[in-house]
This record gives sequence, C-alpha cells and structure tokens, in this order.
Amino acid sequence: MNKSETRAEIYPDDVLGYRKAFASDPRRRLAMNAVTKTSVRNIAMDRQSVVRSNHIFSHLVKAGAATSQNGSGRCWMFAGLNTFRIKAAEKMNLEDFELSQNFPMFWDKLEKSNFFLESILGTLDEETDGRLISWLVRDPIQDGGQWDMFVNIVKKYGVVPKEAMPETESSGSTGMMNDRVTVKLRAYAARLRKLHRQGASLEALKAEKAGMLEEVYRMLAIHLGEPPTSFLWQWRDKDKVFHRDGIITPQEFLAKYVPVDLDAMVCLIHCPQASVDFNKLYTIDYLGNVVGGQIVRYLNVDIEVMKKAAVAMIRDERPVWFGCDVGKMFDRDLGLMDVDLFDYEGVYETSFETDKAERLDYGHSQMNHAMVFTGVDLDDEGQPRKWRVENSWGDKGGDKGFMIMTDAWFDAYNYEVVVDKKHLSPGLLAVLDTAPIGLPPWHPMGALARAR
Repeated sequence: MNKSETRAEIYPDDVLGYRKAFASDPRRRLAMNAVTKTSVRNIAMDRQSVVRSNHIFSHLVKAGAATSQNGSGRCWMFAGLNTFRIKAAEKMNLEDFELSQNFPMFWDKLEKSNFFLESILGTLDEETDGRLISWLVRDPIQDGGQWDMFVNIVKKYGVVPKEAMPETESSGSTGMMNDRVTVKLRAYAARLRKLHRQGASLEALKAEKAGMLEEVYRMLAIHLGEPPTSFLWQWRDKDKVFHRDGIITPQEFLAKYVPVDLDAMVCLIHCPQASVDFNKLYTIDYLGNVVGGQIVRYLNVDIEVMKKAAVAMIRDERPVWFGCDVGKMFDRDLGLMDVDLFDYEGVYETSFETDKAERLDYGHSQMNHAMVFTGVDLDDEGQPRKWRVENSWGDKGGDKGFMIMTDAWFDAYNYEVVVDKKHLSPGLLAVLDTAPIGLPPWHPMGALARAR
C-alpha cells in the first residue's frame, strides 16, 4: 500500500504526485484550456444528443400557449391549472384560455400561514433548537406545493379567469412578500411558544392566532390584491359569438366551466430508497396547506407502473401533472432533458455514476419542479421513447416553451405523476384505502412543496 494512502493529511509529495498525474496526459491540459475560457456545460454538451432531439410525437394532448410563473415558485399551481384549462376553453368554445394563478396563490399563502401556526400550537413542548421546530420555522410561507395541496385550494376556493385576478409585481416576484410574511410568522411562533411557557391556555393561544391571521391577510392583500368573492363573467368565443353569464362566484365558475373530477386523481411516486417500500401509501409529516383538507398522499410504485399510467392518460387525450428534478442533465434554451446531454465523464476522465436511490439518499437529487406531460412518442411496441413537456417558464426555451424529456431521463429524474385511478390495477386501488405511512418532514419526497 502506498504511504499516502494510509495518512490523513495532504503532504507536498502528494501534491507533486497529483501534478505529475495531471501532466501525464495532454488531454487534461486541453480540457483545462477549454473550461477556463468557456462554461463546462458548453464544452461537455453532446452534439449527437442535440441533433437527435425533435418535437415530433406519436401521441399529443391539446395544449394552450406557454404560461410563465416568472420569478416565483408556483410551478405546481401553473401545472395544476394547465391540466384543465384547455377543457375549460373547449366548454366555452375558446381557442385558448388561462386561469388566474394569482388567485390560488393568495389563498395558499393564507392557508399555509394557518397551517404553520397550527403546527406550532401542536408542538409547543418541542425544544426550540430541536430539528422539528428548526424545520418548521425554516420556510413557513414558501411558494412550493404538491398536487394534494393544489386540490385543497381549488376545492375550497374555486378558480377564476386570469382577468378576474391578474398578476401583480409580487405574484411574479415573491421574494420580498415571502420575506416580510416569514418575519411575522416566526415572530408569531415565538410569541405563541412564550405565552405557552407562561401558562396560557390553548384557547387563549387560538384567540391570539386569529389576530395574527388577520395581519397576514392584510399583508397578502397589499402585495397580491384582494381575491374576488364574485365577478362579472362574459366572453366572446372563437366564432365571435358574445356570451354573458352575469355575476358568478369562483366556486360557481369551477363547477360550471371547469370539467374536472379532482377526486378521481391519485399521486404515484417512484422512490426506490431502501427505507421506502413499493406498493405502499405514504404521506409527509407536517406537510400541507389547508387545515382540515386532504393530506398529501403518495402511492409508491415501480417506474414502469408509473409510465404505463401516464401513457394511458395521454392516450385518453388528458395531460399529466408530474414532479421531477429539472436541474439535472437539462438545457433550458434547447428545452431538452436527456441523461446523455452532457459528457462530463469525457471532460473530467471520471465516472459520476450513482443510482436513483443513492441520489436521493445523499442529497444529490429531489423533486424541485412540476410540469405537465402533453405528449409521448411511442415506438412500434408501444414503449415510450420521449415525452412532450409543457413548462411554465414562458415561450423562449424549447419549442415555444414546450420541452423534450427522453424516456431514460424519466427513469432517472422523474419522481411523481398524477393519474386517474381508473388506470391502476385492483391491487393498487386497494392500497389507496390503507392508512398512509408517515415520512419525516425533511424527506426528499416533500421537497417540491419547499421550492422557493
């Protein structure tokens, strides 16, 4: 065994060995010269991966023009609304249609504030510097969310057309709003816990909470505007015919113009960690938005089960909400997600090989973005080759905002899809009736709801 392999420190003779090894191959100097002048992404980009990508798919779902979440983390809301806005457009005979994303954002922020304060009231005897309290106060009003959280807001508050509650500066750039509300929520948590130590009753603490939520509502209204309780709905359809429905509430608009059965949908995840079993139902502790609403529920399945259900949805001409790790092996300008897109191994002369479970276990990958599948390219045997993706980053990247995901990328970095229960086997449907197993709040399957 080499002496340097048995000692802890790095010595000068070790560095000399590193230098000699680097100089032993002229390709390393060539790589250094290239990367010191140009981004390693550009150097490593595989030309063949770029050339073979195209936006031709065997099966497509009708989609509208690309939407933009701007500088916010509302991807899960945009994706959720994008799954049924075209059905609403068809019902009203419109060419395209966009629902307000500011409207559910307002209610999500208010509900998250209440959910946070209720979590604080439920953990009053936890140590302030313990992991749980530290986790709860880390990002109490973040932009992220999950499908079940989206369903909670839509069911409780309804939806409205974009013109009924348009975007504001803060809805598209949430940093300052989130910062100010977070300051207040942390101060509220400190006050509630202090009052508890002084002997205040839970009833008295609940009364304190009511005043706190009134202040949060005020702050949100200043940033986002007040959400309408009703609005005048009239439109001219694509045949130039004028329609007027009169004054309508958001809940009435949802029931009348948005043909969607939210209760029929279920979240499938692919989490291959050894600590999580397949064909079991899971939830994430302390993750949610609406107190009294449905909890986050995940049915963990094999990747082929997930893909089969997603393909079945697209064959039915229905878009598919999904959650993935968008930052891996992805080029935004090209709109391309491909595990072979960057040849980093060739640049560095080393392998970066890890499996999906290891990437989750060691913090290299997690769900951080939600989008919508609006197409799939199936081969002659009916197996997917690539997927068409509707994003919410505007129309600049890819094909006017629509992107390509190779099937190998799906395997490696996609973690969740939302599908109709009818596409599941009887055995999996039975699992949905079992009590979900709780995972800790910091589990990677909860990461999408913490996106900023």
